Formats: sequence, structure tokens, C-alpha cells
Amino acid sequence: MTGAAVLKNLKRLANVDKDDVLDLIGLEERRTAADKMVPALALFGAGVLVGVGLGLMLAPKPGRELRQDVKQKLAKGQPATANGEGAQAAKAVS
Repeated sequence: MTGAAVLKNLKRLANVDKDDVLDLIGLEERRTAADKMVPALALFGAGVLVGVGLGLMLAPKPGRELRQDVKQKLAKGQPATANGEGAQAAKAVS
């Protein structure tokens, strides 16, 4: 083997990374918890947004009335339930 061939092979070897070696023996890198959680949280967030949108579109009150009710209940600091059941339940627990 000539010196040029040895240098060429050394350059090729320098370009090999761990993924190439793992692929060569039929393995892959272990996924971290973040690799699993980020897509799950993104899907959950998208589902929440779709659910809120559908809930507002299918609400029994017209939009103007619904927005006014929500605004009033938020200004009072009460939960935005139909008849304030959440506030009554919170008082009963404490």
C-alpha cells in the first residue's frame, strides 16, 4: 500500500461518526426522554387548541353573550362554569 492510499483511507476514516458505526452493526442511538416528550406535548397542545375552538363554536349561547359572560366571570375572579359550582365546591372543601 502506498503512502497516498494510506492517507486517503485515513481521511475516509476521519469522516466516520458514531451513527455510521452503529448502523454498520445494526444498532441505533437510544432516544432520550425529551425526544419522546416534545412530540407528545405538541400533540397535546394542538388538541387543547382544537378542543377550545370547537367548544366555543358549539356553545349554546351566541358569541357575543358567551364573551360577555366569560369577561364578567373573569373580572369577578369566579370560575367560568354555568352556575359557579366550582366556587361552591372549593368553599365546601376548605
